[in-house]
Amino acid sequence: MTTLTATWKDRTAVAAWTREHGVYIALVLLIVYNVIATPNFVAVDTAQLLFAQVPPVIIVSLGMALVIGTGGVDLSVGSIMAIASAVLAKFVTGGAPIGVAMLAAAAAGLIVGVFNGLVVAIARVQPIVATLGVLVAGRGIALVITGGALVELFVPFFKTVRLGKFLGIPYVMIVAALLAVAVAFLVRRTAFGYRLLAIGGNRRASVLAGLPVRRTLIVVYAISGTLAAVAGVIATARLRASDPSYIGLLMELSAITAVVVGGTSLNGGRVRVLGTVTGAILLQLLETTLVSHNAPDSVARMVEAVIIIAAVYVQRPSRSSR
Repeated sequence: MTTLTATWKDRTAVAAWTREHGVYIALVLLIVYNVIATPNFVAVDTAQLLFAQVPPVIIVSLGMALVIGTGGVDLSVGSIMAIASAVLAKFVTGGAPIGVAMLAAAAAGLIVGVFNGLVVAIARVQPIVATLGVLVAGRGIALVITGGALVELFVPFFKTVRLGKFLGIPYVMIVAALLAVAVAFLVRRTAFGYRLLAIGGNRRASVLAGLPVRRTLIVVYAISGTLAAVAGVIATARLRASDPSYIGLLMELSAITAVVVGGTSLNGGRVRVLGTVTGAILLQLLETTLVSHNAPDSVARMVEAVIIIAAVYVQRPSRSSR
């Protein structure tokens, strides 16, 4: 009996360790595979290209991690990216300075995020339903703003966003890293972060404890919307155009995958910022690997779906905790 108990404890410990460190192991294994099997992978240009492509995924995933930490989900992030891109294009083509246009794009994301938060917190609509509505309508709104067409944007500042580097690190990656540090500080060192995790752990208990649940949820969705808008601006700068039909497409899938693979439970009550960033890098590297080996984009999406299922399975509660 003692031997069986010890074996069960060992298995539980291994499962817990896997949940904590699996994303890092997977990233290392994928890097090793690419070093061996992918031509020209070990090059400075390859790393710089990866760091130039991954920031939008990281930024959106940070906001998604906060929402999932409350026990919710935000399916609207891709559409918010499209709305922010459309607003940016509208202001730029209207003659507004690029700084004003970018602030307007961020404000658009903030407004949509606040709307999501109000529907979830005040109207008490399930997050998946509330944000699904914006997912469906948001891209249509973006198309209306741009007149249903791609809008090319010849803005000198966008060249800096695309190509600018500091010590060889793209500016956009530095921005993503700074935002990750800010979110980590918010979660771990502020009263807001403690309330966020408490709500995700047990919303009813948080209400009974007198925590400002509604206000916290509204702020969380507002942050998610704003971060998605920032990602939309970066994606627009890289594309040098606003294309609501393309920008942010399926980004919600990538963000949820990065968050879950990074160790944040879909049940809420926990946010792993470093794991989320690593998960986003893992996904982008996986996509790059598949492209390098001539795999179609559809295969990449199927792989992401398998990764989500595997990550949720690994994070399932153990029998001893049920």
